Amino acid sequence: MSLSEKNTPDFSSYVALGDSVTSGYADGALFYKGQQNAYSQIIARQFQLTSGGNFKQAFVSPGSVGIGFMGNSRMVLQNAKDCSGENVLIPKYIAAQGDLAAFATNTYPAQGPFNNMAVPGAKSVSLITPGYGNPNNGPGNFNPFFTRMASNPLTASVLSDALAMSPGFFSLFIGNNDVLAFALSGATLDAVTPVSGPPGIGFTSSLLTLVNALTANGTQGAIANIPDLRSIPYFTVVPYNGLLLDKAGAALLNARYKNTGMMFREGNNSFVIEDITIPEGIRQACNEDLILADVLLDAGKCNYMKAMKPIPEQYTLIAAEIEIIQNAVDAYNNCILSIAQQKGLAFVDVNSFIKTLSEDSSYNETSCTITYKKRGVFSLDGVHLSPFGQALLANVFIKAINTRYETLVPHVNILRYSGIIS
Repeated sequence: MSLSEKNTPDFSSYVALGDSVTSGYADGALFYKGQQNAYSQIIARQFQLTSGGNFKQAFVSPGSVGIGFMGNSRMVLQNAKDCSGENVLIPKYIAAQGDLAAFATNTYPAQGPFNNMAVPGAKSVSLITPGYGNPNNGPGNFNPFFTRMASNPLTASVLSDALAMSPGFFSLFIGNNDVLAFALSGATLDAVTPVSGPPGIGFTSSLLTLVNALTANGTQGAIANIPDLRSIPYFTVVPYNGLLLDKAGAALLNARYKNTGMMFREGNNSFVIEDITIPEGIRQACNEDLILADVLLDAGKCNYMKAMKPIPEQYTLIAAEIEIIQNAVDAYNNCILSIAQQKGLAFVDVNSFIKTLSEDSSYNETSCTITYKKRGVFSLDGVHLSPFGQALLANVFIKAINTRYETLVPHVNILRYSGIIS
C-alpha cells in the first residue's frame, strides 16, 4: 500500500481511549509516575518525534500516594514478617488510605481538555454511557476516576469528550474490565459483559458504536485485543499445589481434615479452597483452579497458605468460572479483529504479546510470599504493567501502526524504563 494523503495518519491530535492500563495505573493505584509512563504517553512522545502534537492527561499530584479502586494508596516493596516470622520484602500499601482528595476536584477546568481519555475501571459499555462520572447516580453507579476528568461529569461520556478533541488519530484498548471485574473478585462480584446486546449492554455493539464514531470523519487509528487470563501473573503466580509441608505439618492437617477425604503428605500439596458447588463446601485445589494473588494481602493469609483455613471463594477461580471468562475473551477478541479488518485499522495483538513474556515473579513456598524480578513487566499488583512493560507495549502498538500505515514512528528504547518501582 503506497502512502496517500487519505491513508497517512494525522498524529497532531492523538487521543487514547481505554481503561487502567492506558491510564498508567500500576502497583494497585493511579499515581503520577505511573501515569507518566503509560504506553499512551510513551506513544505520544514517539509521535512528537515525527508530526505529533501535545498529549494532555489528567495527572494526579506528583506527591500523591495514589488512589486505587478500593480507596487504597499505591503499593511498594517493604520489609515485613513472613508467615514464619522472617523478614522479607513484600508488597504493602505506602499509606493507610489513598489520595481521596484526587476525587474531590474536577481537573478539567485547569488541565483539560484531555488527549488521554483512559478511565480506570471502564468497560466497553462504560465508554459510551452519558453521565458515567455523575455522583448523583449513587455509589457503584458512577466512576470517580471519570468524575475527576470529565468536561461535565453529569452529562459527558468518555466517547463524547474524546470526540470533542477532534482526533486525527486514536488508539482503543478496551475490554479487559468486561471480564476482569468478575475475575478479580473470584467470580463473586459483577458479571461478564455479554457478547450480544444493544449498545451499552453488549460488547460487540458497544465496541462498534465506539469505532463508528471515532472513524466517522475518516480518522485512522489502532485497536488492541485483550490478554488471556492465564497470561496475567495475578491469576497464575500462586500455584494450586504450593502448600509445602514437613512431616509434622502433614500429620497436623491430616488430623484436622480427617473426615473430609483430603490427604496431605510431606512435600508439595494442593491448597484447601472453598467451593460452594459441592456439598462439602471445601476441597483441595486441582490444576484447573486458579489462586488469586490478592490472598497474600489478606490479614489471614498465613492461615490460608498453611491450610489451617480454606482459601475463601473470593480468592479462587474454579474451572466453570474460568470457562465463562475465557469464552468471553475469545469472543471479544474475534470481534476486535473483525472490526479492525472492516475499518482498516491497525490491529494490535496484545494477547499474543503478553503470551511471549517470561515469568517475572514466582511464589516462594517457604515464606508464602511472591519474589519479583527487578526488570519485571508487571507491577506489584500483578495485573497492570510496570514502566518497562508499558514501554514494551508501546513498541507493540508502534509496530502495528507502522505496518498498517507505512509510517516511520521510531520505536522506544525500552532500557530507559524501569521495572518494579520500590
